[in-house]
Amino acid sequence: MSKGDLLVERGADRLQHLADRAAARGDGVGEWLSEELRNDAAFLRKLKPSLIQARAKGNAPTDQDPPPAPSGPQLGERPKPKKKRKGGKGPSPMIVVGAALVAGIVLAKVVDWRGHAHPRD
Repeated sequence: MSKGDLLVERGADRLQHLADRAAARGDGVGEWLSEELRNDAAFLRKLKPSLIQARAKGNAPTDQDPPPAPSGPQLGERPKPKKKRKGGKGPSPMIVVGAALVAGIVLAKVVDWRGHAHPRD
């Protein structure tokens, strides 16, 4: 076994230990948590680097059943989009661009007019 395999196995053993402790609680949450942790430990054992390498090369066993598909949606309902207020927040971008254009033209005219008042000879 490689170092990676040992690390994965150690993690799976820790999950199994936590599952045993949760099952010892005896309440509904403990049983549910125990089942989930056992599933996680089994999945983690499938992630050993040597098994991944064997699957990549096509040498892994294929007699295992695939995991069951979720019975329903996983995320729940989507929140409804917020209605936009008419006009939004602040002035329209077109008004801002138009005002900037007018201000630029007026500024250019003032600079040009003042340039004729004091010519450089």
